[in-house]
Amino acid sequence: MSAAHQHESHDHSHEVSERRLAVVFVITLTYMVIEVVGGIMFNSLALLADGGHMLSDVMALGLSWVAIRIGRRSATDRHTFGFRRYEILAALLNGLALWLIVAFIFYEAIGRFSAPQPVVGEGMLLVAGIGLAVNILMAALLFSSRESNLNLKGAFLHIVSDAAGSVGAIVAAVVILYTGRYWVDPLVSVLVGVLILYSSWSLIRESVHVLAEGTPENFNLTEIEQAMLTQDGVCCIHDLHVWTISGDNPTLTAHVVLCGGDRDQIFQGLVNLLRERFGITHSTIQVEISHDTLPECAERSCREGTACSLNTNEQPKK
Repeated sequence: MSAAHQHESHDHSHEVSERRLAVVFVITLTYMVIEVVGGIMFNSLALLADGGHMLSDVMALGLSWVAIRIGRRSATDRHTFGFRRYEILAALLNGLALWLIVAFIFYEAIGRFSAPQPVVGEGMLLVAGIGLAVNILMAALLFSSRESNLNLKGAFLHIVSDAAGSVGAIVAAVVILYTGRYWVDPLVSVLVGVLILYSSWSLIRESVHVLAEGTPENFNLTEIEQAMLTQDGVCCIHDLHVWTISGDNPTLTAHVVLCGGDRDQIFQGLVNLLRERFGITHSTIQVEISHDTLPECAERSCREGTACSLNTNEQPKK
């Protein structure tokens, strides 16, 4: 498949994901209103908590959609890397929004445990059942796109958490209908809150890792370095970094010290290696013929195990 065709296919996939995200946003907004009204009418904390959670979903989905639209803008002189990083910021805000909703759920649940309030089980069961069906539909729409970027992953996690909330509300409604134990309502709310915390932790952790320019989890820096050292003419490597702008476009920079051979040929060999073996299509490699550019610090000289063990004031072997 040609690079142009791959790019066209990638753009089409993003457009499909964006349209699906817009549909999910409209559905979520509509059902959020229904659930909040139902929670007030039937005095159910589980429904109100899930309605509040869906409010965060509405904001998160809208934020995700805006971030994806902004991320497609071309780079400028003031934003030379483009705007894809906004997608990561939106994903982080989505995760933090989930935690705020959980704090609200826990706060309300504490009061209900000490003073259980009557709940209309039939109405609660009806609204929660509709909510589960709606969440299953939305999850199906986003399932195939959930790993394409952190924003869509965050949106999918919001929906899965909503589905869990609906299941919890259904269970609580059935128990209330058959036993009259109203304390089950806040108990289910707390259990759903714990599930939300667990599911959103990976989203927050990954977002912070990307913002901190950490090495992507599916890349082993030592393995990459050793592979580059196998190229003929490469003496050693320093200042090797791999990071990503938005989670799905890894970037590499490195200084490569040579010990002979054709510079252009070695450079092209390294570029091909990184692209074909590791999927790194954006690499910036500074080719050097001496160690003079190494930082003046003994700890930053060529690492043990590389093709040389010279100090910063020595020349590479010929």
